[in-house]
Amino acid sequence: MEGTNNEQEMLEAFLRSGTDAELVHLKQVLGKTTGVGSQRNLEDYEILIFPGGWSAGDYIRAGAIFAARLKAEARSELKAFVEAGKPVGGMCNGFQILVELGLLPHLGAETMAAQPEAALAVNESDRFECRPTYLKVESSKCAFTGSIKKGEVLYIPSAHSEGKFTVPPEDEARVVKRLEDEGRIVFRFVNPETGAYDGYPYNPNGSPANIAGLCNEAGNVFGIMPHPERSYLGINHPDWYRRRQGEWGDGKQVFDSVVGYVSRRF
Repeated sequence: MEGTNNEQEMLEAFLRSGTDAELVHLKQVLGKTTGVGSQRNLEDYEILIFPGGWSAGDYIRAGAIFAARLKAEARSELKAFVEAGKPVGGMCNGFQILVELGLLPHLGAETMAAQPEAALAVNESDRFECRPTYLKVESSKCAFTGSIKKGEVLYIPSAHSEGKFTVPPEDEARVVKRLEDEGRIVFRFVNPETGAYDGYPYNPNGSPANIAGLCNEAGNVFGIMPHPERSYLGINHPDWYRRRQGEWGDGKQVFDSVVGYVSRRF
């Protein structure tokens, strides 16, 4: 969709992980293309990923227009995909789309809430934050972290303007505690030198409890503000030329986890 700009990096990550991945435009899913054989059905896929960027220019709210189009014309197909246990991931703008779709944070009984239950609001710094960030793995419940050791700290860079996880102030403590208790806070921002939860710039957006990534109750819908596709290769690390610590970067583990999840389950 217009404004999405991380799709090639995402595709390359999945191809390197051994999948038969392809780029699919929203119009192909909605049946609005005219080319022979161009239409795509979600049920034919095992993994669905919403990459980053600024879909539809992030007008209204980040991810809102993309989500509205998908929800209006393919809601039942998307809902069936999730309920089948197939993994759905959203990175950066993709996370924003999942929240707008009502798939995350998944606080109610419905698979897909009728209205968004949260928002990814403007960063507390009130500016675009593009910087190295380090994330602590908080849960292996998620399909995207199943093969990563809990407590490990990964380098996964951030680049976003609207990444602060936000619910009504009166509900924040309750919602955060529930997500913690249910093991659905998947990643938190940390200070790489101490491994401790820390404020700005280590938490670049000001999310409560240093939330960087979440999953739904079943663990198959996952949203993250930083970009694991941008740290798939070792050379992606800002210190690679000094450290020379191998071919693969930390982001690879996220893709290996979800591919492994699908290989075992489907």
